[in-house]
Amino acid sequence: MNNPIDISCAYLYIISRYGYPPPIEDTVGHIQEMAELGFSSIELEGIGKKNIEYLFKHKVVIKESLEAQGCSVPVLCIVLPQLGAELDAAEEAECLELFEMGCETARFFGTEGVLDNGPLLPLQYPANMPVMRHYSGTEVSSLLPLPASQWEDYWGKLTGRYRAACALAAKYGLDYHLHPCEGCLTPSTDSFLLFAEAVAAPNLMFNLDTSNQFLMRENLPLSLIRLKSRIKYIHISDNTGQRAGHLPPGSGNINWEVFFSVLREVGFNGKLAVDVGGAETEIDDLEAAYKETARWLRQQVA
Repeated sequence: MNNPIDISCAYLYIISRYGYPPPIEDTVGHIQEMAELGFSSIELEGIGKKNIEYLFKHKVVIKESLEAQGCSVPVLCIVLPQLGAELDAAEEAECLELFEMGCETARFFGTEGVLDNGPLLPLQYPANMPVMRHYSGTEVSSLLPLPASQWEDYWGKLTGRYRAACALAAKYGLDYHLHPCEGCLTPSTDSFLLFAEAVAAPNLMFNLDTSNQFLMRENLPLSLIRLKSRIKYIHISDNTGQRAGHLPPGSGNINWEVFFSVLREVGFNGKLAVDVGGAETEIDDLEAAYKETARWLRQQVA
């Protein structure tokens, strides 16, 4: 880490305050809130078709707000769960069109990458399944998977679709980061590497989420070593290893001394984002937690 590391405010701050998804029409206000915390680097997020279209339609006003607040957006989250679903040709075309709209918006904001959760597990979801941050619990565990005979056809179509998405991102000079979460196909180092090998796109990246990975019993320092060419953006929060939660560092059981030692060893020069909070995490003072975590992070990478 020879160069200064940017510390970003993850969109989880806004989600924690206003629910999931938060009202997209308040994006300008959300920018101001994150800037008032002291961040000049922030995430923005378009969750689903309506919100992606809103960001695209209002991109000029949003960019003006970013400039007025002195903020940059290193990563724009484009949340399209259907990208990993069983789609016919028309549905796939519409999904990739929305993805490209998000990429065009991201490029307009001057971002370096777009981000989404990894592809959802191929389960037989109900038609009214809501968009969720984590796909877990009894409502998911009771769902049947796709028929075994369809796996190879599904895998070929899925990896081909993500290859097309990576090509669209590359068209706009962007990396495509996959975020690990419960209920996705790429929640671990091994699963992501398998998927990345099949997709074979150099701009497909892994958004290491320290809390989610620790909960998965991943060895975080080893993941840094194995994924060093595929990690440019890391979500920082702590976890006890017992249940989902995005805690301020020091409130869980992650060994941060070892983590940052290996981060320096692999020469990481990407970006770190404060990613504490969420409905599953009890934090008395969210604003203070973000400010203190940012201060602590700057000390770790100084």
